[in-house]
Amino acid sequence: MARRPEEDLLFAAATEHLAGAALVLDEGLTIRVATPQASALLGFDVPLGASAPRVLCGDARKRPVAEALSSGKPVQALIPRPTGPSENRFLKIRTLPLQLHEKLVGWLLLLEDAGNADEGGAVFFHGMWTQDPRLKELFRIVEKVAQDDGTVLVRGETGTGKELVARALHLQSSRRDGPFRAINCAALPANLLESELFGHLKGAFTGAHKDTPGYIQLAHRGTLFLDEVAELPLELQAKLLRVLETRTVIPVGAREPIPVDVRIVSATHQALRAEVEAKRFRADLMYRLRVIPLFLPPLRERPGDIPLLCEKFIESMNPSRRRHIEHLAPGALAALERHDWPGNIRELRNALEYAYAIGDGPTLLPRDLPPEFLDEQASDSPPLVAPRAVPDESLSPEARRIAEVLERAGGNRERAAKILGLSRVTLWRKMRQLGLA
Repeated sequence: MARRPEEDLLFAAATEHLAGAALVLDEGLTIRVATPQASALLGFDVPLGASAPRVLCGDARKRPVAEALSSGKPVQALIPRPTGPSENRFLKIRTLPLQLHEKLVGWLLLLEDAGNADEGGAVFFHGMWTQDPRLKELFRIVEKVAQDDGTVLVRGETGTGKELVARALHLQSSRRDGPFRAINCAALPANLLESELFGHLKGAFTGAHKDTPGYIQLAHRGTLFLDEVAELPLELQAKLLRVLETRTVIPVGAREPIPVDVRIVSATHQALRAEVEAKRFRADLMYRLRVIPLFLPPLRERPGDIPLLCEKFIESMNPSRRRHIEHLAPGALAALERHDWPGNIRELRNALEYAYAIGDGPTLLPRDLPPEFLDEQASDSPPLVAPRAVPDESLSPEARRIAEVLERAGGNRERAAKILGLSRVTLWRKMRQLGLA
């Protein structure tokens, strides 16, 4: 029995709420449901009843999606956008098999804008994923800076990956075969930190039963990472300055200096200049540590990385978890993108850990996220699914499509531009031309 048109709309609305830009295919690879976001992303109204491989791949010589679907295998692939105003743009397609009573009955195809062919897309650099231009530029700087031996100060908020940058500097340098040592200057009281950092001789204090090298000596011919260096007590700042100036270290209880060959990379979430002005940090040490400053942007300034990081975290977590997550519901992604992320990437990973523990099923829903995300939604955020206004029939088809996408994006032009496959500038220009701005 054929479905009525209103039933098709209901299925499309439900699918869009759960999967965003998506196509639902039957076992014969015929398109049965196409969400409005999918049509907007493809640049045309998806014809129901058409062959999905034909619609997506056309006459292209390389047809990874068509070949994988026809063989019954899930696939992730990049394909050229079939049509649309933007040339040289690509779509990322992920296919999920739909099974009923262990029988394959169809496929769910998730669509995502993969940008221009010359944008480079996502990059992986020593444990860090990004598609943000600022972070990509930082990676290029790290590759250059690593070749020299100057001291580096990494500035960034908690959870942005400062130690990963320090490790990248070490692994890209000529010291890569030497040791990498890391110590948090805020984690120990002054007396213990002095011993851990500079080492001590036997009998230097109660409990010193043998000569023990400190982190500076242990990092000889390698790299020493001093995390939260702004928390280093003033009395130890003078000793560290001497290490930098003389390339020697004097352990606690010793008199003779020991030569060391070590590169210092330090990190802080505070402005060292402000600490100097407050007389909590030595100016001469700041200038020694801050020869090459590097700045890590916080996650809230690169929201485009949130879907990418979620995808990578989920890929790494799925094999070892009770729950197996296939994708994020649009409402969950919207909640993640609205969050301010004071804990940055570490907080994002923790939020996903929570979702794995609390939720069930292959789709990560808004209710699976920690309580603070629901509080934000209830207090000052727009609804996850905005009510549809009656379309203004006086608008052109293109204007109506843009208006509908803007409505679905809760008025967020950046998200609307992504859905439409446009840059923000192009979307703004089109809105002005069509009388929408």
